[in-house]
Amino acid sequence: MTERWRQRPPGSNWGEFGADDEFGRLNLLTPERLCRAVAEVREGRAFCLSLPLDLPGGNILNPRRDAPRLEATLQDGAPTTNFPMDRIDPANTDVLNDDRVTLSLQYSTQWDALGHIGAAFDADGDGVPEPVYYNGFRAGEHVTEPHRLGALAVDRLAVRPLQGRGVLVDLAAEFGPGRTVVGHAGLIAALATQGAVIEAGDILVVRTGFAERLVEMAGHPDKAVLDETGATLDGRDTALLEWITETGLAAIACDNYAVEQYPARPSEGRRPALPLHEHCLFKLGIPLGELWYLGELADWLRGAGRTRFLLTAAPLRLPGAAGSPVTPVATV
Repeated sequence: MTERWRQRPPGSNWGEFGADDEFGRLNLLTPERLCRAVAEVREGRAFCLSLPLDLPGGNILNPRRDAPRLEATLQDGAPTTNFPMDRIDPANTDVLNDDRVTLSLQYSTQWDALGHIGAAFDADGDGVPEPVYYNGFRAGEHVTEPHRLGALAVDRLAVRPLQGRGVLVDLAAEFGPGRTVVGHAGLIAALATQGAVIEAGDILVVRTGFAERLVEMAGHPDKAVLDETGATLDGRDTALLEWITETGLAAIACDNYAVEQYPARPSEGRRPALPLHEHCLFKLGIPLGELWYLGELADWLRGAGRTRFLLTAAPLRLPGAAGSPVTPVATV
């Protein structure tokens, strides 16, 4: 029991990392496991795992999220684009560019913070569900201040830098470029075929080919095509969710939108729209990455007969945010 909850969701780990923990499974990224990850660097080659942040283009993937708007800052009412600094002091010889951006934080390559998804759950044990988040943090009391999170915000993933051993499974190579909903059996088969072994504290990185298709669309995404592109994880598969629990994964990142199949398979009664999100973010404290760019890394790993690498993927240290753009780097 803590001050925030009297009962925790079945299958959750609330309280196991401390009553006030906001890091979840990232607590498994210990110094020893970071050394294990660094040992995967043998070639000294690095791969950028981010899309250009103006992709996908438009807002067909999520109507709430718009493409970034980049513009010059102003100096004395003039845009600072090729701005001659002698306008400030005639002795200056500098020419300046300075800009700002309006950005939906989860528009492109991103991390979901633990405060991104909660659930209606009876944490008080009084028969009345209330909106709560990982480790029992309460909506309105701990998590939601005006336009920002008071707990479980994405800057928590930056102050304890998100760096560890990534393990890539290539679902595009296993199932092809079309849409396949992959449950526990399919994922385990792909891991076995590719020789990928997951251990506690690893970061599972899933390539489906979705982001590569987005790049080909060059900012003009076709929703009908994307709806039939790439494998997605079946969040309704309880065996898959149990596997995520048992393996001790620290985080999951994928190259598609939402990581899991959305909309999820139909289910009776009250249920989460995003069951894998609920299981990972709400129950276990596992951050989720979306829309990563993995094609070049996957091709190199396959050619080298490898699946593991050092992953460095800290989000913006932006207090109060529910998610963040990220430029992940894989080093092999």
